[in-house]
Amino acid sequence: MTRAQGPDDPPPRSFFASARERRLWAWTLSVVVAIYATLGLAATLAGVVPHDVITAAFLLGMLLVGLTILTQGLQVRPGGMELAVALGVGTVYLLALSRLAFPERSHLIEYGVVASLVHEALLERAGQGRRVPAPGVLAVAVTSLLGLLDECLQLIIPSRVFDPEDIVFNVLAATMAVGAGSALRWARRRRRPP
Repeated sequence: MTRAQGPDDPPPRSFFASARERRLWAWTLSVVVAIYATLGLAATLAGVVPHDVITAAFLLGMLLVGLTILTQGLQVRPGGMELAVALGVGTVYLLALSRLAFPERSHLIEYGVVASLVHEALLERAGQGRRVPAPGVLAVAVTSLLGLLDECLQLIIPSRVFDPEDIVFNVLAATMAVGAGSALRWARRRRRPP
């Protein structure tokens, strides 16, 4: 039997360090559930939905991700170093997307978003005084494990194929997203006050 909370007792410690961290993990869970939910539907949709519609939906998704990044980045007026890093990051992503086939592009976006959310949640947790060893490395590892689970689930779905290359693309997507976010944060910290 536990005793009741007294007036001099410290408040109970929540698992989450802040409401923002909780929201970030909720968004992460939502994105992962959405990715996994499409596993069984992908072959069906590919057979029913015209290729042009799939391409348009993909481009719309890219536009929304880009607008989200842009609006988040413009909350504070960027300096020259931030603009240079952002241009470099954008160029790397455009080159990667232009050289990859459609399925690999989707991995780059899906697991890039997951990695960004996980990384932000871990940074928020660390910023609230909780111990988080190497948030960037941990974000890549967590995202890579989620991508591995995605591929392992495809072993039991008849219309899907387990592909080790997809695991590599998931790790690459996580590494690129965390690296891009870290580079932009670094550039923001280096900016000198006006």
